[in-house]
Amino acid sequence: MNAESNSANEQKNIWNGDAGSAWVETQQLVEHMFKPIESLLLEDVCHPGQAVKKVLDVGCGTGGTTLALSRQLGANSLCVGLDISRQMIAAAEAAAQAQTLATRFICADAQTYVFAPASFDLIISRFGVMFFDDPIAAFKNLRHAANDQAECKFIAWRSADENPFMMAAERAARPLLPQLPERAQDEPGQFAFADQERILDILLQGGWSKIRIEAIDIVCSFAEQDLLLYLSRMGPVGRILPQQDEVTRKRVIETVRDAFESYVLGDQVIFTAACWKVTAHAQ
Repeated sequence: MNAESNSANEQKNIWNGDAGSAWVETQQLVEHMFKPIESLLLEDVCHPGQAVKKVLDVGCGTGGTTLALSRQLGANSLCVGLDISRQMIAAAEAAAQAQTLATRFICADAQTYVFAPASFDLIISRFGVMFFDDPIAAFKNLRHAANDQAECKFIAWRSADENPFMMAAERAARPLLPQLPERAQDEPGQFAFADQERILDILLQGGWSKIRIEAIDIVCSFAEQDLLLYLSRMGPVGRILPQQDEVTRKRVIETVRDAFESYVLGDQVIFTAACWKVTAHAQ
């Protein structure tokens, strides 16, 4: 088995294991936290005079953005959410049913899924395109799925150094959890698209054109009462914590909670998300 296959299987195992379960468990927290980013992504998905009929949401997770866009576009359009995690797709389907929306969800890898050619008018993603083991192949496949008038719009994280909130748990916990994996540059994961030039190269080689990459800083927040849930279930620390003994878990949670104190303002946790807002055209 080659390195790319190992990487793809690793991502599949992560998101169909405890990480996927954690996202479902923290679904309401995450959707609230990233609501400003969702709003920014959706506010310009439709141009005046352009009717978007079919949209693909890549790495849709539990479906919050897919469903929001489905509500925005109405019954004359179809929104399709795709994610590699069975748990998250199941949660998304349940949410669509509860909201009586005809939104479709697919459990698959966007890099390898066999799309009908030229079937989408718009491809979007909120933090869902950074996990491909071969991002050029993935964006080629997405270009195959897009018609010639289509746009691709996504938001991805900038660097770890520009997002100290997202690194706070790992940095605080590492002395107590030396087995925490180090983040390697350009590896599939949260900060894989930190380099603007790398994004541009991936999209150009993937067959996209007229690419615009904009640095944005977005203030996000969630309730302070949810902070312990966030730090104990999300990210690399959240994945490794259940494997520790009770004494270690308690020490890590106390240490990590202290590291977030500067982000607590009253009953809210507030931080700035440093991101890229990317738009590309099929032609």
